[in-house]
Amino acid sequence: MSELQREVSELERKSATAARLFDIRRIIGGLFTVYGVIVTVAGLTASDADLEKAVGVNINLWTGLGMLALGLFFLVWLWLRPVAPPAPRPPAE
Repeated sequence: MSELQREVSELERKSATAARLFDIRRIIGGLFTVYGVIVTVAGLTASDADLEKAVGVNINLWTGLGMLALGLFFLVWLWLRPVAPPAPRPPAE
């Protein structure tokens, strides 16, 4: 294998790794999960005055649980259907 072919195959491997690492599902899922945990904790520690402002609905708790569910959905989707690496091209002669 020539030096050029070796460099091309190395770059293709790095490109596939970067595509998996920066998959948008990972970013969205991670952010929604982290923010969902934060908002859920805020909902669990809500005072009576906060509940009174929201007409008795613990909106932080419900929003946090929804965000947490959405974030976990994206992460499970990523785990079940990972990005396929690009098919290797035949060597040019």
